[in-house]
Amino acid sequence: MRKRAEDPRKPLSLPVIHILLALAEGARHGYAIKQDVEERTGGAIRLGPGTLYEAIQRLLDGGLIEEGAADDEPANGQVAQRRYYALTARGWDVLREELRRLGAILDHARANPRLRKGLV
Repeated sequence: MRKRAEDPRKPLSLPVIHILLALAEGARHGYAIKQDVEERTGGAIRLGPGTLYEAIQRLLDGGLIEEGAADDEPANGQVAQRRYYALTARGWDVLREELRRLGAILDHARANPRLRKGLV
């Protein structure tokens, strides 16, 4: 029987997972992504500009996100000079795969009687 090849992709970092989760809500610009991540994590993950935009560039290069148009009408008739980002089909697939992987880890931890009490 032939052994299945391992997935060579490394697990995503927590900040990257949170960036993708922010974009799962719809197209956003960088500052809106930053705010969403900080709000969702209760401030546990704070994305500085360098970290945020380096991650965005890696996600763009990897084909997980793309630049797109804003969903909202411009305020006061002025077009903002912000870049909006959205998940690509590949980005959705990678996010779902990563969330399944994390879910499996959590399920395994919940099956451990010594951990179950603190995870329920």
